[in-house]
Amino acid sequence: MISFELDVEDLADTRFAVSPLHETVVSLRVLRDPGLSALHLPWRRAVLAELDAPDLRLLCALVSDRRTLPDFLTPRPDEFEPGFEDELETVRRTPAAVVRRDLSAAHAPDDLPEPLRDTSTAGLLEAICDALHRFWELAIRPHWRQMRLVLEADMTYRARRLAVGGARLLFADMHPNLRWQDGVLHISKMISHHHVAANGRGLLLMPSVFVHKPAPPLSPDEPPVLAYPCRGVGTLWEPQPPPDLPASEALLGASKVRLLILLAEPLPTIEIARRLRVTPSAVSQHLRVLHATGLVSRARDGRQVLYRRTSLGDGLISP
Repeated sequence: MISFELDVEDLADTRFAVSPLHETVVSLRVLRDPGLSALHLPWRRAVLAELDAPDLRLLCALVSDRRTLPDFLTPRPDEFEPGFEDELETVRRTPAAVVRRDLSAAHAPDDLPEPLRDTSTAGLLEAICDALHRFWELAIRPHWRQMRLVLEADMTYRARRLAVGGARLLFADMHPNLRWQDGVLHISKMISHHHVAANGRGLLLMPSVFVHKPAPPLSPDEPPVLAYPCRGVGTLWEPQPPPDLPASEALLGASKVRLLILLAEPLPTIEIARRLRVTPSAVSQHLRVLHATGLVSRARDGRQVLYRRTSLGDGLISP
């Protein structure tokens, strides 16, 4: 059990972040152990077909038999969405003593695997960072836009839960291993066992495509950070089926008709963008036109604006 003690100020400083480096690092678990998630098997097969053997050997060695990872590989983001290169540069500056400490802690009580036993810590760190950079370019960067849409949709949902029901509602359906009680967030079924008082450092929440359960830092010395499985991952690797478009696409265009078909239920812009695999700005442009012509309605729900097809829109796309 790991627990985070959060006072009123810490809750006020609770924020979200998206980290491309974090997603790159935690995806190594799936690379090493395909049994963690059947959802990611198409991605894993494609990556293994292209990844060089030396990189595969080194990167998989970073994941322990208990599936833990060294903390220094996932530094706490200082901004909402840092760039991958900036985050990797932070890792490159990790002191040698911290590198060795975190590698040993992640693999304890076992010895380090052979690829991590380089006598030169500086050389090992450089090799790890170079391999992570190549892995990012191959395995994550081509999919990052779609991943980001999934992550942003989850953050929109979570922010609304926090605004409507506070911390209790925020954590209620995040994962069965999480429990909020009397100002303490309890994370069960953890290998480590410690209690961390935030003491004004707040809580950083990071939705993740690749984590399969809540994942706080391994070390109790790290400030409170919680990566958690985000919603909507099941649609990430599925090929988008071509919609059965009615004849009205000749009038409106295929993009607007796809959007109308989707809006049989109320949806916010970010969720529409995720499902259609386009940018939110592109969705907003189409929505403005459809709203101005009376084909969709909009209504505010908390901090979100929800769009839905009107009866006029129903008649236009009906067979």
